[in-house]
Amino acid sequence: MSVALFTHPSALAHDTGEGHPECAGRIRAVLRALEAPEFEMLLREVAPPATEGQLNAAHGSDYVAAILALPTDRVTQIDGDTIFSPGSRDAVLRAAGGACAAVDAVFEGWAEAAFVAMRPPGHHAEHNRAMGFCFFNNAAIAAHHARARWGITRIAVVDFDVHHGNGTQDIFERDPGLFYASSHQSPCYPGSGAASERGVGNVVNAPLAPGSTGEVFRAAWETQLLPALAAFKPELLIISAGFDGHAADPLAQLRLREADFYWVTQKLLDVADKTCLKRVVSLLEGGYDLTALAASAAAHVRALMRV
Repeated sequence: MSVALFTHPSALAHDTGEGHPECAGRIRAVLRALEAPEFEMLLREVAPPATEGQLNAAHGSDYVAAILALPTDRVTQIDGDTIFSPGSRDAVLRAAGGACAAVDAVFEGWAEAAFVAMRPPGHHAEHNRAMGFCFFNNAAIAAHHARARWGITRIAVVDFDVHHGNGTQDIFERDPGLFYASSHQSPCYPGSGAASERGVGNVVNAPLAPGSTGEVFRAAWETQLLPALAAFKPELLIISAGFDGHAADPLAQLRLREADFYWVTQKLLDVADKTCLKRVVSLLEGGYDLTALAASAAAHVRALMRV
């Protein structure tokens, strides 16, 4: 199966400071893992910068302008976790632009799936708020780009990051043409994602208790999230691929392993095969133990390649 890998060196220039878990080493670790001979067939592509129009489709134009106007000659602390450095502007633009280019790749047909290895991540970025390491919501931007350019009306984002994607839910929850499903640890940052949060019937949350194993994770997907996704019948499937549910990750307490990420990716592909002509775009979100992140991302891409 042809799988495109979108990335750009700007992801390394987004400098969050010494000791910050969302660091440039994350991208180095993922790309190093994807240099293994088994990944030689990946179509390696440059992530382009997003346009302001693409950003404005998911975020308020005043908010977009404010982020793009942040100074590039010094560090700006947005909150305790979210840092904009002199090298951040191009990184945030190319993380979002790579997501849009990945959508184009699967609709143009030269790739059946795409993985965007960029940072900063995006799923905590709300319509008008940066938080949780995130500035622009790459998954939501990709969804709105797919709607605007390709004319589709049913787009799903599924999220297996250990943290709830409050930003994606915020942007999607009043739009019945967009669907959001998430498994995540609860209680955990950012404190959202209760099962009772249903949007307009287009949001499905599966909170998992700290210490939950792969068996619990798989059961939540099998019994709740995958059936809801299949019932929605998306024309495009976007994955917020966070690997911080791994047992080795320092920021949370789920007990997942690489095999669980491979399994859930396979199950998502099964739905995509039936509903959206195999069109799948995956975006890197969390994952903060570098060894676990590299191995988990490699397992995920291996599944996307159907090997």
